[in-house]
Amino acid sequence: MPQSIIVQGIDHVAINVRDMEAMTAFYSDILGCVVERLNEAAGLVHLRAGNTLIDLIDSNGPLGPATPAGYRNRLNHLCLTASNFDAKLLRETFISKGVAVGAIKERYGSTGASRTLYFRDPENNGLELRDAGGIDGR
Repeated sequence: MPQSIIVQGIDHVAINVRDMEAMTAFYSDILGCVVERLNEAAGLVHLRAGNTLIDLIDSNGPLGPATPAGYRNRLNHLCLTASNFDAKLLRETFISKGVAVGAIKERYGSTGASRTLYFRDPENNGLELRDAGGIDGR
C-alpha cells in the first residue's frame, strides 16, 4: 500500500475573474497583497498573501474560459502542498482509484517551481497537489 499523503497547507488559491484590473486593484489596494508575478500571455496575476499566493485568472483568457449561465464557477482550483511527494506513485494510485489525473508538470507556486498534479474532486472542483520541497528543495 502506498504511503499516505501528508498535506502541509494551501499553496495558492486561483480565482477566475471577469475584470482583471478591478480585482488586482482590490487585492492589492484593499487587502495589501503585492503583485509578485504577471503573465500577460496567460491572463494570470500572482499576488503574494503572506506565505501563499492568490492567483487571478482572466476568465476570457487561455487558462480560464468564461463559464456560461451566469458565471457560477469562480474558484479555478485549490492547491495543496505535500511533503512525501512521489509524483509517479501518486498519479498511479489516483488512476487506480478511478480519479482522472493530469500529467506531472513543473509549475510556479508560492515556493517557486515544483512538480504538480491536477485532478478533480467528486463535485468537479479543481485540485492541484504539489511537492512541498519544490524543484530546488525550498
